[in-house]
Amino acid sequence: MQIKIFTIPIFGGEQINEELNRFLHSKKILQTESHLVSNAEGSFWCFCIRYLAENQMQEQKKKIDYRETLDSISFQRFAMMRDIRKKLAQDEGIPAYAVFTDAELAELAKIENLTPAAMRDVHGIGAAKVEKYGAHFMAQEKK
Repeated sequence: MQIKIFTIPIFGGEQINEELNRFLHSKKILQTESHLVSNAEGSFWCFCIRYLAENQMQEQKKKIDYRETLDSISFQRFAMMRDIRKKLAQDEGIPAYAVFTDAELAELAKIENLTPAAMRDVHGIGAAKVEKYGAHFMAQEKK
């Protein structure tokens, strides 16, 4: 994460304002904070922008083709698990990745005998997620 500060005078700050807008359109913005500041020198807006650097944006865009990284049996389990995840997410009104990420599902799909302990061994999956969602995925394994 990177940080950039913009200070724009209330009067005569059009050029800096345009620079701020160009910057905002060209970056993946994570958070912005703004404050109106007044002192003896005048009034101005101060913006603190947190954003991803170019290399961080490229890392995020890399998609993994799980057909290539998983063997055929694991990919079949992965596909079934995605369907389960999608239904759970829809039922709860949350994004699918909030149930399990693709990376977590791929690791789960590699496990032949899915148990609560095995699920907890996957990076990013804790006891709360296993308790909340585990039974749905383990029930599918038995079918």
